[in-house]
Parts: sequence; C-alpha cells; structure tokens
Amino acid sequence: MNPKLEPIFGRRSIRRYTSQPVDEEDIQSLLEAAAAAPSARGCYPARFLVITERSLLNSLAEILPYGSMLKEAPLGIIVCGNIEAAHAQSLSYMLQDCSASIENMLLAAHILGLGAVWLGVHPRKERIEGIKNLFKLPESILPVGAISIGHPAEKKESRTMLKPEQIHRNQWL
Repeated sequence: MNPKLEPIFGRRSIRRYTSQPVDEEDIQSLLEAAAAAPSARGCYPARFLVITERSLLNSLAEILPYGSMLKEAPLGIIVCGNIEAAHAQSLSYMLQDCSASIENMLLAAHILGLGAVWLGVHPRKERIEGIKNLFKLPESILPVGAISIGHPAEKKESRTMLKPEQIHRNQWL
C-alpha cells in the first residue's frame, strides 16, 4: 500500500467510542469536508442533520438495526438528499452525491483522529420512514445514510480489500 494514501487505507469502520464529546470545530470540519465532495452538475443536494442529544441518538439506534453503536456515540450525522436540488431531480444522481459526501466525511473523521461508521438507510423503507418521522423531515428530503462518530475506543489496522479478480483492463475478461 502506498504510504501517501494512509488516510484512505487507515479509514476503518469504528463502532466503539470513548465518552469524550466531539468538539464543535471538528463537527464543522466534518460538515465542510462532506460539502467539498463532487456533485453532479454542481447541484449539491446533500443536507446534514447533526445529532448530539442522547435521547435522539438512542432513538436513531432503534430505527437502524445495525446502529447499536449510536447508543455510545457522542455524535450522529444523518446525510439526506434534497431531491428538488438534485441534478434533473434524479434519485440516482442525488444518491451518488450524498454517497460522495458520506465518504468525504468518513475520511475527514479518520484524519481528525475520530472514529466513524456508515450506517445504511436508503433504500430500506422502514428506516427511511422511521427517520422521517423521528426528525420531522420535509417531503423533499430523503435520508440516505447515517454516520456514528466519536473518539475511538478501538484501533484497526490499515488495509486494502483489492483482489486481482476485481480488475479488468481494456475488456471484461
């Protein structure tokens, strides 16, 4: 692995956190990193719901079947898309744009010394509806993914998951 790419290889899903809160400067940096992601035709439909209230983090954990770490996390961010702001009001473009924002946020968290894990929301109807109801989202706002964030209480080794069978050159052989 190229050591220059350590921030990418070192980013791992962290599900255990200390009780230390994430400071406002780091939250702002995470949001700025997410907003720096590419977006189809420069439309930037991603919207961010920042959650620090314990009762809401616990409720979100109940909606997301693999989100139990939110009960320990000091911070959760739900990345939503505004379908009206997406290029051609396309769900596909909106999902791609929000996914790029999520990945930027995950990388930024790692670089800042935080731990984070991406929790899938879209396309699971029960998760979408649960979040829409809990947080009173407008009709045009679709939750795409949630991120659990905190100071890591676990360490994982850097890695790549690339396998030779994933690579095709010039033709699909």
